[in-house]
Amino acid sequence: MKRLFSAIETVAALFLLLIALLTAGNVLLRYAFSMQIPDWFDGTQMLQGIAMFWGIALATYYGTHIGVDIVWEHLGPKGQRRMDLLATALTAAFLVPLAWMVWVKVGGTGSQGTMDLRLPLQWFYSVAAVGASVAAVLALVRLMHLWQGRAATPEPVDDDVPGAAHGS
Repeated sequence: MKRLFSAIETVAALFLLLIALLTAGNVLLRYAFSMQIPDWFDGTQMLQGIAMFWGIALATYYGTHIGVDIVWEHLGPKGQRRMDLLATALTAAFLVPLAWMVWVKVGGTGSQGTMDLRLPLQWFYSVAAVGASVAAVLALVRLMHLWQGRAATPEPVDDDVPGAAHGS
């Protein structure tokens, strides 16, 4: 299971790296040679969508979305578990149809392509759809684990902030 999570994290990180390289390369070419990388803007948009869906998958599984835990922190263990179950169920209820609709988008893309190079958008949408599907599945897995009382947590962090990543 750890290898799967590592692979998901690597996919998201690689697409973020590609965004940074494409953007930096385009800025360098624009200012140094007054030219642009073809489809740099469309490319960064597509890559960002992919990185977001794959990143959401892990954040959902570990419960590390950005959140305000003002209520959660004041609840007892049972209340915290109930709130985590409710939040994860709502997240899964959102991600499952979202994944479905991204696949519908893949199917409806047809022969659409990027502006300059006419790269098929279906390639980008398909990778994003797989990420959205992984996010939906991991939300359901997290819900099942929470129900069973064994929530996943990210690797322990050595910091001075207690409860910085409660992960439950």
